[in-house]
Amino acid sequence: HNYEIDFLLSRGVKIYPIEVKSSNHKSHASLDAFCKKYSSRVGNRYLIYTKDLRRDGETLLVPVYMTGLL
Repeated sequence: HNYEIDFLLSRGVKIYPIEVKSSNHKSHASLDAFCKKYSSRVGNRYLIYTKDLRRDGETLLVPVYMTGLL
């Protein structure tokens, strides 16, 4: 399966996947599948998009202007 994860941050032994959406779409099936497969290694997960800050289950949806804070 090909995952569409745009960036990976690492801190210690954990990885933090980041998916970037160019529009206001909030779907993150690929991010969910990646996190499920590598659940023992994944810390927080982020989706960068064009709307307001919010949480969707275990995924933190981050507005573009807050990207530098990750």
